[in-house]
Amino acid sequence: MNSTHNSFFSKPFLRSLFFTQNKWHQHGVLLHTLRVLYYTLKSGDFKFFAAALLHDIGKPFTAHIKDQEDRDFNEYSFTDHEEKSYQIIKNWPFISEYTKEIVRYHYLIRDINKSKKEDLPRYAQKKTIWDSLNGDMQNDLMRFLHYDDLGKGKKRR
Repeated sequence: MNSTHNSFFSKPFLRSLFFTQNKWHQHGVLLHTLRVLYYTLKSGDFKFFAAALLHDIGKPFTAHIKDQEDRDFNEYSFTDHEEKSYQIIKNWPFISEYTKEIVRYHYLIRDINKSKKEDLPRYAQKKTIWDSLNGDMQNDLMRFLHYDDLGKGKKRR
């Protein structure tokens, strides 16, 4: 897991929460989360309600400048943000195990596709996780990814 752990009042935490993420997101984490919730509820997929609210709860803690592109565009990378989100909620007794799995693995499909091209050991690790999930969970993760994508808004470049 990425060792980045921004404090609540750090510049990366606040900027990513309210203003900017990266080239794939038009909005900061807070507005993105509200948009994911909106599209989830609009579609009537109420079982994703809590996951929509919590899926990126750890993201501002992981915001970091990874490379020159991040520097050039004044944006952030969020390596393993979904695991950070899961670590925050994993012991909350009022959140279902199902929701915790959606939060933990909501980026898994994207991570598999990206790491297959860039990082084969990571790809193997993520593919093993995917293969261990039952078909219903895999289908739900694909549906949730759709809502997450809708919540991103238009790409900026």
